[in-house]
Amino acid sequence: MRIDLASAPGHQERPNEDWVSAAIPASGGGVLVLLDGVTPPRGDDGCVHGVPWFAARLGGRLTELSGSRRDMPLDQVLAESVRATADAHRDTCDLSHVRTPQATVVVVRWDAEYVEHLVLSDSVLLLQAPDGEVTAVLDDRLDRIPPEVLRSVAATDALRNAEGGFFTAAADPAVAARAVTGRTPRGRVRALAALTDGASRWTDTFGQGDWADCLAVLRKEGAQGLIGRVRAIESDAARPSAARSKRHDDASAVYAEL
Repeated sequence: MRIDLASAPGHQERPNEDWVSAAIPASGGGVLVLLDGVTPPRGDDGCVHGVPWFAARLGGRLTELSGSRRDMPLDQVLAESVRATADAHRDTCDLSHVRTPQATVVVVRWDAEYVEHLVLSDSVLLLQAPDGEVTAVLDDRLDRIPPEVLRSVAATDALRNAEGGFFTAAADPAVAARAVTGRTPRGRVRALAALTDGASRWTDTFGQGDWADCLAVLRKEGAQGLIGRVRAIESDAARPSAARSKRHDDASAVYAEL
């Protein structure tokens, strides 16, 4: 088994709001967790802690529960992790605020029989079959919203964790039911990767290759190699910044060969 991961902040003077972790439980198999903390617009978000604190709390709980509670489906793991994280700051923060700290989520767990997955919001999971075919597991609800709508803070807030909009892990455990989940026989997965949108833009924004090409870069150059490629493209002054995104975003990737 090979697991390679990397994470880089969008700007050195600002904290990285991503979280990425891998675990190999004593019982066997493995777990990957990847979060992309949602940077709120300027102004109040009702929380005294901030997004990096939230991502670390939620990511740590997801990693622990995914590895220690193999009997618990991943949507229940997410629900319990959101609940525990909310309880950790319920007494000090306004968790009803629409911009309370939140994050996208990818969780993958495997054993000798199955590879289980959960994806919530716009981070990406890639599954590679033994014959080399790559399948992207996506929650595309955010991509269905017109860019001009997302340029409005008020309009985006109205769609955040709401019907007809998009969903992220925030303070309501019920969001776990909105996640894209599934499982694949272990023999049908040779390798897998998880990417925050700061890293997946190599394919979905900059069009440098398809998802199979992206996975090939991860295999040959590692997670840091992919992130380095993204940063080189972003630093090209002739290239306009991508719609609905910053020129440089926090970027995280994890690659595992099973």
